[in-house]
Amino acid sequence: MASKISSKLEGSEYDYIVCGGGTSGSVLAARLAEDPRNSVLVIEAGQHNSLLENTLMCGGWSQNFETEADWNITAEPNLGINNRRIKLSCGKFLGGSSGVNGTACVRGTKQDYDDWNMPGWSGEEVFGYMKKAENFHGKEWFKADEEAHGYDGPLNIEPHDPAPISKMVLESMVDRGFKLQPDMFTTGDSPHGCGHAPRTVYKGDRTMAADYLLNKRPNLAIKTETMVDKIILEGEGANLKAVAVKVIEKDGSMREIKATKEIIVSGGAYCTPTVLMRSGIGEKAQLASHGIDCKVDLPGVGKNLMDHLVCFIFYATKTPNITTDHLLFAPNALGEAYRQWKVEKRGPLSTFPFGVFSYARVDERLKAEPLWNSAPRKEGRDPMGLTSAQPNIELFGTECYGGPKSFTDFPDGVNSHVFGFIAELFAPKSRGSVTLKSADPKDNPIVDHKYLSEALDVVVLSEACKYANEVITQGKGTRDIVDGSWPAASNHHKNTERKDWVPFVRDHATTCYHPAGTAKMGTDSDPMAVLDSELRVRGVKGLRVADTSVMPLLNQGHPQMPAYAIGEKAADLIRGKSLGMSSLTEKISNVTLS
Repeated sequence: MASKISSKLEGSEYDYIVCGGGTSGSVLAARLAEDPRNSVLVIEAGQHNSLLENTLMCGGWSQNFETEADWNITAEPNLGINNRRIKLSCGKFLGGSSGVNGTACVRGTKQDYDDWNMPGWSGEEVFGYMKKAENFHGKEWFKADEEAHGYDGPLNIEPHDPAPISKMVLESMVDRGFKLQPDMFTTGDSPHGCGHAPRTVYKGDRTMAADYLLNKRPNLAIKTETMVDKIILEGEGANLKAVAVKVIEKDGSMREIKATKEIIVSGGAYCTPTVLMRSGIGEKAQLASHGIDCKVDLPGVGKNLMDHLVCFIFYATKTPNITTDHLLFAPNALGEAYRQWKVEKRGPLSTFPFGVFSYARVDERLKAEPLWNSAPRKEGRDPMGLTSAQPNIELFGTECYGGPKSFTDFPDGVNSHVFGFIAELFAPKSRGSVTLKSADPKDNPIVDHKYLSEALDVVVLSEACKYANEVITQGKGTRDIVDGSWPAASNHHKNTERKDWVPFVRDHATTCYHPAGTAKMGTDSDPMAVLDSELRVRGVKGLRVADTSVMPLLNQGHPQMPAYAIGEKAADLIRGKSLGMSSLTEKISNVTLS
């Protein structure tokens, strides 16, 4: 057995090939390699994360953007956001976007996954896989729901120590009717409340999916700076099978690597559909337009693109030292902050600058809104398709002036101080698409999110902004420290009507980097389903997908923890099949020996 694996790890043939070393892909590869009989290869287009300090230092997250560590995808202009083009930054290195995200472990509710209506993917089961990934480390001040956490997974997680401004924002949330439930974003049992979101940070360093690969086994190979062009398919009709991967090496040369058991595409919601399409799997007419022979006509590939839109609302305050701006933007502060992280693993660069979080239902607030009342709804659901157990929006704070890289009006940390409050839209009705620009794998795809193309999305997100502003300007913890909005000329904090927030939403809404759904699971009766409930690509043997593209619906939360769950679940689906065969073989051997 050892010699067989050794020959495979020379690089021409493996049992399993994982195409993409992002969040789900790293998890899946590491779990498959736990069986020493498997030879596993994970192929990553970007660098090894160990070469990128800003994947370990949370405060350096945005410094990876617009570099070789970013896929550098930009969305098409969208009418709903006044024809703006939003930068869709995502990690291009081992560990993927788990190395640049906001670190928040906001799982959603169990109903979110029950709504997928896929066997094996109930809320109870998905929450179980998120728990399996976790190694939770509590803190004395944090009232954790201990039963909801995992303690022996590879992913170290701990609560975030809140800055003074976060404690004040939490007081305002409670004052404005949000029930305090400290660990509600782990339990997922409250659609309207506030608390703390644990983070993928431990002892001052970011933890990420590449941590699954830290103790690499000899039967696991990792190829970085290697791009997947396509999956090689052989056979016809019902016998069509994925047999190899065509890759482009760092030096530009091309080669094929064979898989004896399965190939799993794990490129994320933007890149997975492009790999499938270049392989001849997708909508026939689109493939033909790029000269690609259609092997499997699956019109759902690249469709059903979802994302969570957010609006950053920034507030100025003259109260010193309650935000962390003075630790970052005051003269010489950044150098000291870097020293603190590098030497002592503490300070503002040792964590991500999100503060406290809240969920909210808005049906009562919208009861006088004509569009909300006239919109079709299913029994027991609101117009967005949610039950009363699911939140419509999320509101959460920043502890300094922080946001997308395009935000450049920094306070000085001495005379000016800023904190943010973010409104996030859940269950968007708008759906976008990912299509090929060309058949060349070096060309990024055309991504059209169609943000705010549905009127209900505008209604809910603008109400979320109004609600957020009320919390900060009227809540007892913050109302006396707000000194206008930032930049000062905008004066958004004075707006009181939802309609006043609609222009703000169209001009300032940006992505929360939560793309999903472009290779969704579905039933046999769903013509847009790309996968079955076991993540197998329809019409192809030996080919699966494992990343957030498989999600039929986005969770009401952040997709980081679901991405870990998808990797864990995919490994169990694959290993469960092979382990069953192994058990049978062992039984036969035992009978023979006896």
